[in-house]
Amino acid sequence: MNITIISWVLGIFFALMTFLFIIRIILTWYPQVELNHFLWTLIIYPTEPLLAPIRKVIPPLGGVDISPIIWVGIFSFLREILLGQQGLITMTLQTH
Repeated sequence: MNITIISWVLGIFFALMTFLFIIRIILTWYPQVELNHFLWTLIIYPTEPLLAPIRKVIPPLGGVDISPIIWVGIFSFLREILLGQQGLITMTLQTH
């Protein structure tokens, strides 16, 4: 697979996951929302497997779940390390 395609796919993946986690952060402000509706399940299913292990290590503090905030930071960091201006994949593309 071409490294340009990998870069493009990773960029979309990181952007999508960051967006989904930001929506999860907003949903924590509205605990009355029924998360079993179809629209919300599209957000819950891809994010919950990543959030559950973090919640075991860092439980909600004062009723506030900070695990989505942690994942936004992780995905932002990975995106910068791999795809940023000085990122590993970006630097590899510039040398070819």
